[in-house]
Amino acid sequence: QVQLVESGGGLVQTGGSLRLSCKASGNIFRVNPAGWYRQAPGKEREWVARITIDGVKTYEDSVKGRFTISKDYEKNAVYLQMNDLKPGDTAVYYCNAIRWTWGNGWGAISDDWGQGTQVTVSS
Repeated sequence: QVQLVESGGGLVQTGGSLRLSCKASGNIFRVNPAGWYRQAPGKEREWVARITIDGVKTYEDSVKGRFTISKDYEKNAVYLQMNDLKPGDTAVYYCNAIRWTWGNGWGAISDDWGQGTQVTVSS
């Protein structure tokens, strides 16, 4: 059973920055790609960013140029630097290890999502 613990969220004004952290039990981030997701009130959870084992980073269009995902192999942790935050970024943010499968594309590996970390951006 994987434990995922997200932290670093908070309340910021439009244009502000936050750095989210995610630590996992075991070595799941050392041997798998990692991703950040978010879920806004009343909406489905959506993918935000991912980083592969060899460091290739991909972002959802609305966060490109503003968010940066990174990974620390030694600490088995993943981070999300969020700059120029907008009210539309308000959501609970989650991390997970991810994998790609034929037919389904990229998806979360663990069904045991963490509690997430709340990000609220005021206008």
